[in-house]
Amino acid sequence: MIESYEKAGKIVSQVRKDAIKIIKDELLILDLVEFVENEIEKAGAGIAFPCNVSVNEMTAHYTAPFNDKTKITTGDLVKLDLGAHIDGYIADSAITVMVPGKGLEEKYDDDIINKNKEMIESSDAGLEAAINTVKPGVEIGKIGKAVQEAINSYGFNPISNLTGHSLEQWNLHSGLSIPSVDDKSTTKLKEGDVIAIEPFATDGVGWVTDTPNTYIFRFLKDKPFRMAHTTKVLSEIKTNYNTLPFSIRWLTKKFNPNRLNSSMRQLSQAMAIYPYPALKEKTNCWVSQSEHTVIVEGDSCTITTK
Repeated sequence: MIESYEKAGKIVSQVRKDAIKIIKDELLILDLVEFVENEIEKAGAGIAFPCNVSVNEMTAHYTAPFNDKTKITTGDLVKLDLGAHIDGYIADSAITVMVPGKGLEEKYDDDIINKNKEMIESSDAGLEAAINTVKPGVEIGKIGKAVQEAINSYGFNPISNLTGHSLEQWNLHSGLSIPSVDDKSTTKLKEGDVIAIEPFATDGVGWVTDTPNTYIFRFLKDKPFRMAHTTKVLSEIKTNYNTLPFSIRWLTKKFNPNRLNSSMRQLSQAMAIYPYPALKEKTNCWVSQSEHTVIVEGDSCTITTK
């Protein structure tokens, strides 16, 4: 089990580093997510969830839909969140990149550029503070307090309604929530717990809200449907993505996009699948994210995605 977690972590770390190298002005988000997902599979791992590329005030759960034409541009804050698994043992990591390119200084003044660089530093500091706090017996609220204090020290706010999470085989969110604020939780970590810690920082109010767009889903339960196409789509989802999140984009390889969208609406309304709406910062302020997966052991923890 530990070997599988560590192997998945090494793959995620390498793919993350390789993906950073291709981030540039005018890059299609679709090209970035497909690069990440293809590299994970080429390395011999499974995709734990659709690669998330959330830009600026978009905070989480954005993955390119079918035929997406959205591009990133110089100066954008790109949050790259990726996950791989070996036999269901998951590694989850994220990093924020300010898109390089000519004309950055013409597009944004020095104050904005420096603020955004510091925002990235603040979420990195929050992650580091959390990792330094993790050990068997520590209260989860203490981890959130460490994150909050680190991010606040830079003059930013953590996103309080997004949390890290524990991981188990074939289960991306297995029960524990790891806060980025001091929520006073007295639940304690124990040796052997595997957790993804992912603080978000912003100069906004530190709260995310749903957008109308949903590109990521998870199978919930079998249900009967009158439409044969909808039944086929659900069968495909259950067979290939039983417990892990999936992208509607993946299904367009087998199903016509227009008919697929209709079936996905039926499946969501019947609660046969669970939707993850794309999230944005409530006040439309920009956000940074940092994330590692760690295994709690000894008197500290081991980072699998370093």
